[in-house]
Amino acid sequence: MTESWISTNSYCPNCGNSKLCVFNNNRPVADFYCHTCKEEYELKSNKGELRHKIIDGAYESMIKRISSTTNPNLFLLTYDVRILSVVILLIIPKQFFIPSIIEKRNPLSMSARRAGWIGCYINIKNVPILGRIYIIKNSTVVNQKDVLRRWKQTTFLNNVSFEARGWTLEILSCIDKLRKTDFDLDELYKFEPDLKKKFPNNNFIKDKIRQQLQILRDKGILKFVSKGKYRNLRNGNI
Repeated sequence: MTESWISTNSYCPNCGNSKLCVFNNNRPVADFYCHTCKEEYELKSNKGELRHKIIDGAYESMIKRISSTTNPNLFLLTYDVRILSVVILLIIPKQFFIPSIIEKRNPLSMSARRAGWIGCYINIKNVPILGRIYIIKNSTVVNQKDVLRRWKQTTFLNNVSFEARGWTLEILSCIDKLRKTDFDLDELYKFEPDLKKKFPNNNFIKDKIRQQLQILRDKGILKFVSKGKYRNLRNGNI
């Protein structure tokens, strides 16, 4: 029912095309595609509240998938089964998929048919706020122009390397953790130990932080206020 609902009621958040096409059932990952811009989408749905950890397939396969050019965008849909109504429709663009949002599940027990198999979760709490785009929130439809605008803000990440994209998204996550609109450089420098763990081969973490702030400023996501001080122009909450 949820797949039928998407094909009938949703639109392409990349180009605004008013209808998404359904892939054949034997498609390995994606469920929908846009006939106009060729973007692909996967759908995961559940009744009740939005879950922050979404069960997915094999961990190793997922890690390989997100570093490829074939990873689809992800629709997350929740519904109220009592009244058959969509409560939340959230889209996570494919450029926000990096290893830090994928968590390993415990291996299956030795008595299981696939003993030792390791699955994964998609942890949407680890996705920067900028990458959590609501189409429907609390049963209210978000203005389509706002959805398309938010989508376009980060499409530049599709044109950079996987490693460079990872840096930008990690810095966005650090900014989200500050939970404030205005912040200064020293506050971000406090994340240096955490970033060093994620990028152990980089010995110039502070330089990299400043570089990423420059990129985010140039893309209109941050505003340079004064020396060492910035303003988050896209602050919000999931």
